[in-house]
Amino acid sequence: MTKPLCNELADIEWLTSAAAGAILAELAEDARPLHAIATHLRASFSAERTHLLLEQAELRRRAAAKFTHPQRMFFTRIGLEQATDEWVAVYKASRSFERRAGSVSVQSSTRPAQSDSESGNGVVNIADLCCGVGGDLMAFSRGGMAVGVERDPVTAHFATVNAGVMVQAVDIADFDVRTVDAWHIDPDRRPGGRRTTSLDWCEPNRAIIERLMESVPNGAVKLAPATEVPNAWAECCELEWISRDRECKQLVAWHGSLAVTPGQRRATIITRPASRGPASRGVPAPGFEYRTITGKANQPMPIATDVLEYVFDVDPAVTAARLIGTLAREHTLSALGGGPTYLTGTHPINDAALACFQVSDVLPMRVEKLAQHFRSLNIGQLEIKKRGVDIDPEEFRHKLKLCGSNTATLLITPMGGRPAAILAERIVT
Repeated sequence: MTKPLCNELADIEWLTSAAAGAILAELAEDARPLHAIATHLRASFSAERTHLLLEQAELRRRAAAKFTHPQRMFFTRIGLEQATDEWVAVYKASRSFERRAGSVSVQSSTRPAQSDSESGNGVVNIADLCCGVGGDLMAFSRGGMAVGVERDPVTAHFATVNAGVMVQAVDIADFDVRTVDAWHIDPDRRPGGRRTTSLDWCEPNRAIIERLMESVPNGAVKLAPATEVPNAWAECCELEWISRDRECKQLVAWHGSLAVTPGQRRATIITRPASRGPASRGVPAPGFEYRTITGKANQPMPIATDVLEYVFDVDPAVTAARLIGTLAREHTLSALGGGPTYLTGTHPINDAALACFQVSDVLPMRVEKLAQHFRSLNIGQLEIKKRGVDIDPEEFRHKLKLCGSNTATLLITPMGGRPAAILAERIVT
């Protein structure tokens, strides 16, 4: 769905050759200013190939936030921006391929992600439609037989190299989805240049996606977390919001046999040890885990009249899935008021779905009083978090005129109809 980097596919094929690979490896280590590098390259290469080399070197540096081995991959600007990161892709592929007797088997708990070869399940044939540069396809290709479909020939070529499988450079209308058991699609949410949350304005749109479901019902639709999901979908598919590093990355609508709990919602938090991650092309390393909460949206929860010893910040995937009530009941927690807020309880909790803070004081939301209190505690570095209040943390921090060597966290949220300032210490488990 992306625009070509250039008009000459021959230059793109050269870019992915061994000869260009050696140059890209050198550029990764080159600390000279950009203009000096460009001048050096232009002495040996055309303006087009110089541009491709410089752009690819830049994109690989940026891709380090999404992939463990970006130096082995090729990107377009839009393709990198829209690509599923490696950890989320591995989780989705692991879930898609955990099939026994023709159905998916995934537990709603904290558990390691496994590749198909590790779990011993049957091989599944899957098509990754609108695959882009192959972020998801890389993981799908390691779990079973996979094929990619991407109509832009440049992006399709990059996806073929990245995933190690053939990608068909055709429109999905020209691909017979009946040749596979299941499919995954990433519709373009900015076909007109502006981001949309409506499936009707995506490309392919809702009507085309539903025609795919009529041919093969086992499908996964990658969406933005804020997408307006049709009621008909919500009743029969499974909606899963996925986060990593406290950021909700995407919403996936699982259909057919790929839905574990049809009609319900899931919030999944990807976790991993700091020193380890998935190996290249989506092979998960030992210790790569995820935490999942499953339930119905907007379950009721008790409202606290006072702030208790501990306050908890809920992971954004749980908030987006509207499963805060389900999580609160699991840990016997109460909410600090209605709407988007924090939870509170009497004991610390070690859960990837919750960030834990130990409360030291509850203060009135008055800048002068807060500034005076922070000076008395020698607090110079203050993490400011908010829920349900219209406050700019940076502007508020500037008003406090902090100075000192101690650190703390300030949680701001409505209590009894007024904003309350909760001074706390983050508990790292």
